[in-house]
Amino acid sequence: MDLSKIFLKDACPTKIGGQAVMEGIMMNGEKKTALAVRLPDGRIKIKTAAKAEPSKWMTYPLIRGVVAFVSSLIQGTGQLMTSAEILEEFDDEEYEPGRFEKWLTEKFGSKAVWTMMIYVSVVFALAFTIGVFIILPTGVTNLAKHFTDSVLILNLVEGIFRIFLFVMYVWAISFMGEIKTLFRYHGAEHKTIHAFENGLELIPENCRQFPTLHPRCGTSFLMFVFIIAFALHFLLGWPSLILRILSRLALLPVIAGLSYELLKWAGRSDNIVVKVLSLPGLYLQKITTNEPDDKQLEVAIAAMKACMDDTPAREYILGKDGSEETEAEGVAEAEGEADDAPLGVCEETEIIDEDKNID
Repeated sequence: MDLSKIFLKDACPTKIGGQAVMEGIMMNGEKKTALAVRLPDGRIKIKTAAKAEPSKWMTYPLIRGVVAFVSSLIQGTGQLMTSAEILEEFDDEEYEPGRFEKWLTEKFGSKAVWTMMIYVSVVFALAFTIGVFIILPTGVTNLAKHFTDSVLILNLVEGIFRIFLFVMYVWAISFMGEIKTLFRYHGAEHKTIHAFENGLELIPENCRQFPTLHPRCGTSFLMFVFIIAFALHFLLGWPSLILRILSRLALLPVIAGLSYELLKWAGRSDNIVVKVLSLPGLYLQKITTNEPDDKQLEVAIAAMKACMDDTPAREYILGKDGSEETEAEGVAEAEGEADDAPLGVCEETEIIDEDKNID
């Protein structure tokens, strides 16, 4: 792995992060987010939204990592669902909601149902993550007590088993058709951010030259989580199974906060320590990113431009020639075009996180 192509010497880190969604990409800028989805007819639907100013306490070290992690879960799930909804809207097949969905909509309203679906999805995702990657590894590793009483070895076995489960899970889903496409958009997101951070004009030809790996990817964040979790769990020794599970759950906010700060450091530094710590996450990105085509790069570029322009939050469609065709009904015509956003402009600023803000 040529780290010089990933930790680019002259790159200028930014606050812009991103996330791959269904047939598209969400870019998270400093003042607004932009969701760009490739429609079945080849056009690109773009939906932007203004970002609320965070409270001061939410910007403190460690706390901001927990806030970023939770908000990324909620926002990420919502963006995935919104991208699926956009594709469904432009699909030729008519969607017929089930009786339960109809009843919920009539009872609570479509907006409330949508919000509830997002939070329910997040709860299920958290339950799956906690069950498979926290409770299961520490429970299974308990069997190793028949062979050793070493706290170091027991925690090391648990940590390795946890990473093994996660890597196998990611590897297994990478063979699914829709996931392969999602990972290609993930690669397009990284290439576009690389191009922007290197001050290049945002066109597919410029983005294409960069790697699909990025030091501030959310995948790297997860690997930092595993590394820091091992260190903190080791300090707690090897208590009973119940105490281990409770202590690991209690430490989750601390681990998330520390991992976020480490990710920020990795994003703005290229010293040897950062490179070594980043290697596991970068190798995992070889699974979670695929080489995109120019069409997918165009979507990433459209999302990048939309999250940087000064127009109000709105919805619109870009035609196959890149020109703006329509805007959502009831939204006033904004001054300027999204495509008029400055390209390759990169100012030295504090990093929030590239992917996903946490990708």
